[in-house]
Amino acid sequence: MFEQLFRDQKKFYKSGSTRPYGFRQSQLKALYRLLDEQEERLLKAVFDDFKKPAFETFALEIGVLKSELSYALNNLSKWMQPENIRGTLVNFPSKNVIYKEPLGTVLIISPWNYPVQLSLLPLIGAIAAGNTAIIKPSECTPNTSSLLAELIAEYFSEDYISVVQGGVEETQSLLHFPFDHIFFTGSPRVGKIIMKAAAEHLSPVTLELGGKSPCIITKDADLDISARRIVWGKFVNAGQTCVASDYVYVPDEYKTPFIHACNSVLREFYGENPKESSDYARIINDQQFNRLQRILETDDQYIVTGGVMDADERYISPTILDIPDWEVECMKDEIFGPVLPVIGYEDLNEIIEVINEHPKPLACYIFTNDHQAESRILEEISFGGGAVNDTVAHLGNHHLPFGGVGNSGMGTYHGVHSFNTFSHRKSIMKKSSWLKIPIRYAPYNGNLKWIKRILR
Repeated sequence: MFEQLFRDQKKFYKSGSTRPYGFRQSQLKALYRLLDEQEERLLKAVFDDFKKPAFETFALEIGVLKSELSYALNNLSKWMQPENIRGTLVNFPSKNVIYKEPLGTVLIISPWNYPVQLSLLPLIGAIAAGNTAIIKPSECTPNTSSLLAELIAEYFSEDYISVVQGGVEETQSLLHFPFDHIFFTGSPRVGKIIMKAAAEHLSPVTLELGGKSPCIITKDADLDISARRIVWGKFVNAGQTCVASDYVYVPDEYKTPFIHACNSVLREFYGENPKESSDYARIINDQQFNRLQRILETDDQYIVTGGVMDADERYISPTILDIPDWEVECMKDEIFGPVLPVIGYEDLNEIIEVINEHPKPLACYIFTNDHQAESRILEEISFGGGAVNDTVAHLGNHHLPFGGVGNSGMGTYHGVHSFNTFSHRKSIMKKSSWLKIPIRYAPYNGNLKWIKRILR
């Protein structure tokens, strides 16, 4: 299965067609045209899959992609240029250069929660770097995945970029081929499977995973601003965001005021009944709904806001839990839904220690005006990336690399970092033949003292 497609893409890559600047530029423009001309169809497909509001799909998917494409088009020529690097005395005289070469044929495996952005954002880097690509979108978003397959086939040749639809069987089939790079976004559990399969061919991987991303509020933080920005980042896309705050640490004396502030923001955002709001998405499928339902039923005693569920609509209201510690159901794994646990604390040292006892998260957020506390958290907790006095929005800056660390992933992308991820940086030293330095050649005689001076 898919063997001919893989061979065709390899053949097209080896033809050299993807390497010229003009070709890469034209293909990035074609992708921009796709987004521009098919915007309404994309918005509808995502809505049909899980009732995501058009604003969220445009702002967090299509708009992000357009911004990335514009940035790539404006900088592609510079990214492609060889880099001149300083030489060293031991190789004097020499010219040292880093060439950027495409990797070849790459596989992009994308998730369901942001089905347009997370399928096409890595593709921008793959195109810019001069590769061919096969995209495997999620089977959990059949409307969006089907439309992406149709549109990619319309705007690009199949031997250059193509979409493979299907589920686990199709993904496993693709993993049998020796791709030159595999880019995967999803859970740590599946990430291990991808990495194991890639190891069979020594294929390099980028793994964008997840984890329990903490949000820490200190005593001097503005609770109203904190609540507004945390609630937005947590409940956009009904909490189905890999960098959403998975839980919040609040000083004990501010926990109740913080929850009240969150409730006020929730009413402002979604009204008294979020189920009736056109700005609130639904859970992607029954499997995810049932998982979240089990969490809420187990932790029912801790619900202080929300907890309303409707299986027929896969609706779960924005829910806040007031929990005592990590020994509850919602803290066993990444929540990935509209459920926000709040934990009180007294000592910053203690929560830093607790967070560090668990796998490294993809994101961490700090709400504070205390520079010392900010520095301590940033320096002492390892995580992929994050923000101070905001949540999620750091992904909107294409100058910042995005990626995880440890259990939350490996490798980065966005902006030039996407180009670098899908490129090989080939180091070359160029020397002339007019100068001969005999010191490195045998017989060495007294050359040791001279080489020691050079290499000190």
